[in-house]
Amino acid sequence: LEFRFLESAADPPVSGLGPVLSADYDDPHALERLAAHVDVVTYEFENVPVEAARALEAWVPVHPTPSALEMAQDRLTEKTEFRRLGIQTAPFRPVDSLDQLRAALSELGMPAVLKTRRFGYDGKGQAVIRQESDVAPAWDTLGGVPLILEGFVDFERELSVVGVRGMDGEFRCYPLSENHHENGILRVTRAPAPGLTPQLQAEGEAILRSVMESMGYVGVLAIELFQVGDHFRANEMAPRVHNSGHWTQDGASVSQFENHLRAVVGLPLGPTDEVRPSVMVNLLGDLPNLTEVLELPGAHLHLYGKAPRPGRKLGHVNIVTESAEASMATARRLLSMLPPPMG
Repeated sequence: LEFRFLESAADPPVSGLGPVLSADYDDPHALERLAAHVDVVTYEFENVPVEAARALEAWVPVHPTPSALEMAQDRLTEKTEFRRLGIQTAPFRPVDSLDQLRAALSELGMPAVLKTRRFGYDGKGQAVIRQESDVAPAWDTLGGVPLILEGFVDFERELSVVGVRGMDGEFRCYPLSENHHENGILRVTRAPAPGLTPQLQAEGEAILRSVMESMGYVGVLAIELFQVGDHFRANEMAPRVHNSGHWTQDGASVSQFENHLRAVVGLPLGPTDEVRPSVMVNLLGDLPNLTEVLELPGAHLHLYGKAPRPGRKLGHVNIVTESAEASMATARRLLSMLPPPMG
């Protein structure tokens, strides 16, 4: 496969992989130029304007469908669609004014989380409301844009389900993974998730499949899940390859990246069940001694070519061994070597 990219940032990490068309995502002339040189378009960032994806559809296939992009960009739309499909979520209410926020809090109770409906990721665009004195500051910080209030979920852990759907409707799913965050940013993913039962795997796959099939989805999709007892509540979805699936680069026989490309160009999907115990550790804010990282048993280093910045994802390390215990032991050693994510 050969690649061409549309990117507004200067010197993007993909610059060594193919020609880069430097323009805004919604530049109509750039979109037309891109479409003239490609057979299919995909995206790896859900803040791409939906209008741009729809404009490209007039010339070439776009996968995943722009409707998935639109759904993922609005937390209210996303959770409403989950509920329509019979998928459980945290309780939620739309919020467009301080009075509406107070009314929603009276229904959902405290603690609760006030979030922007759009453009929030890695803990950005949200505020926790634990008591009455938190209400006004939360509104002052986030008010002025469409918001959603979500009730707290007393969950045991967060997991991700990552899978792929082909043009012919073929569906494959990786083992569910367990996620751990620091300051709202993903730090560690363990795969397969510890204590993963056939029942939990089946429920996660059913949630993912129902979302994909409802919109004729093609490509890789990830959904973040809260485990409550023996069942899940869906949190958010990402219509792209996902950070919590990066472990598949080294822990699976066919990675999420390759399967995404296979799907969007109409090739047969690769297996998702041939995996080894893996731990993915994000490198946040600044880089450790890379020589020491590479000396760790089973460590595979992946860097993004980005400048250090507090909280920024600069790369990740996949630790893959023959046992979950050994992979996690090495991950703990790695974590002890890392600088704090926020500098």
